[in-house]
Formats: sequence, structure tokens, C-alpha cells
Amino acid sequence: MTGLTCVAGLGVSGTAVAEVLAARGERVVVVEAVEGERQRAAAAGLAALGVETRFGAMDLPEGVTRLVTTGWAPHHPLIAAALRAGVEVVGEVELAWRLRPAGAAPWLALTGTNGKTTAVRMLTSILLAAGRNALAVGNVGEPVIRAVTRTGDEAGGERYDALAVELSSFQLHWSGSLAPLAAAVLNVAPDHLDWHGSMEEYAAAKGRIFERAGTVVYNADDPEAARLAEPYPEAVGFTLRVPRPGQVGVVEDLLVDRAFVADPVEAAEELATLADVRPLAPHNVANALAAAALARAAGVPASAVGQGLRDFTPDPHRLQHVARLGEVDYVDDSKATNPHAAAAALSAYPSIVWIAGGQLKGADVDELVRRAAPRLRGAVLLGADRGVIAEALARHAPDVPVVDISAQDTGAMDEVVTEAARLARPGDTVLLSPAGASLDMFAGYPARGEAFARAVRGLKAAT
Repeated sequence: MTGLTCVAGLGVSGTAVAEVLAARGERVVVVEAVEGERQRAAAAGLAALGVETRFGAMDLPEGVTRLVTTGWAPHHPLIAAALRAGVEVVGEVELAWRLRPAGAAPWLALTGTNGKTTAVRMLTSILLAAGRNALAVGNVGEPVIRAVTRTGDEAGGERYDALAVELSSFQLHWSGSLAPLAAAVLNVAPDHLDWHGSMEEYAAAKGRIFERAGTVVYNADDPEAARLAEPYPEAVGFTLRVPRPGQVGVVEDLLVDRAFVADPVEAAEELATLADVRPLAPHNVANALAAAALARAAGVPASAVGQGLRDFTPDPHRLQHVARLGEVDYVDDSKATNPHAAAAALSAYPSIVWIAGGQLKGADVDELVRRAAPRLRGAVLLGADRGVIAEALARHAPDVPVVDISAQDTGAMDEVVTEAARLARPGDTVLLSPAGASLDMFAGYPARGEAFARAVRGLKAAT
């Protein structure tokens, strides 16, 4: 391309885009709103490649013929200006797809409101167990554009056999030509509505992953995911129930395939056992089934599914068991930053002291609380929107004791855990599954989870 490409943002993906395009001899300018130490260092590295960085101004540079965004919303002033000017706007993932070399590794892609990172890491582990040279990329791991433009020598002497690609709704919105070998939608629940404008637009972005996929994989237990798969009659469903022909699912304590077998009507093949799934919880079994279906679509043998799940190491802050004190389990699910994710965690334990709160971003928690109410021993609330959860608890679980923690300082989690321990009884689980984002009090959900773990360790030392 002889024109000028503008890259929106100097984050990890934006920097990668600028570097790759500059290495191809293209003219590139980067626009970045924040001029911090990290951004200045990235700009200095790009300057050595002949890439100009413009800080602060959100004006569309003169002469731009293509704008590459790394997740900026359509209503952002820079993006809106490009669209008005008739400038092509693409995402980093779309650009990576277009730049794939001949013989590039096939993509196994997945999206969903929750569970994406766990499922894509499970998928990668399964592919590795099958002897495939696989890599997790996209919204997890390294930017896709680096992986697809890396030479064989840089990949350790061989090309990748498959890329396990995690895609967000932001990335899918700006992707128009992706054609993965197989694609899955894990679940769809309200999220990022401020970015997309409506639930309909958010779901439509998720559904774009199916448009050119070789095999469509969907959660048959999730109404919205099932609706997105309706136009694809050969779609493969995954379910926590006994699978029908054309599905993968659960039979007693086995994960079973009735889709990628010679006779789906009469035959089934064992993929793994429930004991192979860690941590064992309904939503995590669904993640494992989605990963298994994608791997099977790529020709992976059934035996590699169980081995890959056994080899998989869960990421922190996802139903991570922290300690068992006085016959009470303490579990960190700080990654549950929306009600849909918290609902999955709350369904995994029979008797819970729930630690919740944070930034709900306008999400409705009524249905979450109504369904969880029979399992709740007590609740300890913190963060900016704790009052919204308190009101829902008063409506749907009036007999559940609730402790409101108003402190916003770094020691607040100590008080939270102390109160939760006071409410808990032998056999209970103290569950940090906030249903909200963390930035009102913490640097991110990992910092929130680490504060919880420190407080639990402090509780242990005091007993």
C-alpha cells in the first residue's frame, strides 16, 4: 500500500501493528492520547523504524488511507473522523488475517462474554498434547499480527500448526474477512453496551465470528449463542446435558463426542472425564467442551483431549482455591467482572458467603441475586456499586445477612475477609466473585484477587 496508515493507540497491539507495517516498508503514523513513560518509550522504539507518533491530538492525519484500531469504539472522535472521510477502518486482527503468508497456520477462534481465556488456553493445551505446534494469541498472549508475520526460523525452526485465537467483541466489530477453520461462541450476556450501543449490536459483533468459519461451534445451553448459530444448519453444539447427534456433551462423568465421529446417530467417543477439568465447575466444563469441539474440528484425536485438559494449568483469579480454614474454603474468582461470570461461580458451590461489589457498569444484578439466593449464607459488599447489590439482596434474599464495607483504602479487603469469616460456617465457601470491575478500588482484577489472598493468609496466621 502506497498510502499512509494511521494506527490508533500505542498499546501492545498498536505497537505491534506499527512495527510490522514499518518492517514491510509502509508509511505509518501512530496517534496516542496519553503521553506517559511507557508510551514515550514505545514511541522512541518506533521512531527508530521511521514511524511518527503524535501525542494528544485526535485529529485524523492528512493523507491517511487506512486506519488500524486496536479496540477503539466507532464513536471515538478519531474513528468517527475516519469513517466520515471514507477512510477504511480495520482492526489489528483483521489486518493480521490479511497479512497471513502462504501456508499459514489455520485459526481456531472463539469468543464469548466469559470464559474466553480459559477456553483458549485449554484448546492450546489440547493441541499441544496432540503434537501440534500451537500458540494462544489475540485477546490473550501475544498480538495476532506478530504470530502470523513471524518467520519459520523465529518460531523455533518450524511454522505453527494452529493458532488458538481469543477474540473480543471489539476485535470482531472491526473484522470483516476472518475465515477460521473453526469458531466457537461460549456464551453471550449483556456487557460493553456503552461501546456497542445496544445488546443487539454486541451480540451481532460476537456472531461475526461464524460468518466464514469452516465449522461453527456454539453453546447449546445458552439461548443467545444458540440463536447466533441458527443460520448454520451443520453447527456443532456443546452441552452439559447428554449430547444429541451432532453435539459434544456430558454422560455421567464423561465428556463425550457425538459430532466428530463416523456415525453420530449410533456412535459416541469418550473425550475426557469430569475429573480432568480443573477447576471443576459447570461453566468450566462448558469451556472444556468448547475447546474439545474446536480441537476435534481440526482433526485432533479423542485421546489428546483428556491429556490436554490434564496438562492445563488454570490462570489465577478464576475460581482459584486460596485456603481452607476451619472447614471453610476461600476461593478467589476476582476475574468475575460482570454478573454473568459471577453467576457461573455462584452455581459451583452449595453454601456461600459471597464477597461482591465494584463497578457494575450499569449491569442488572437482580436475576443474578434471585438465582443465587438459595445458596447464600451471607454477603459482604464493597466498592462503588455495592448499594445496587444490597438492594437486590433485600428484594430477593431478605433473610441473608449482609455486611456493607464502606472503606475504599488498601486495607478494606482485610475487613471484608474478616467479616466473611465471621459469617461462614463449616462446609461454606467464602467466594470472591464480585460481578463488577475493580478499578474503583484496585489497579485491576488481579490486584483485587491478590488483596483477597493476602487477607486470607493474614486470617490464617491469626488463627
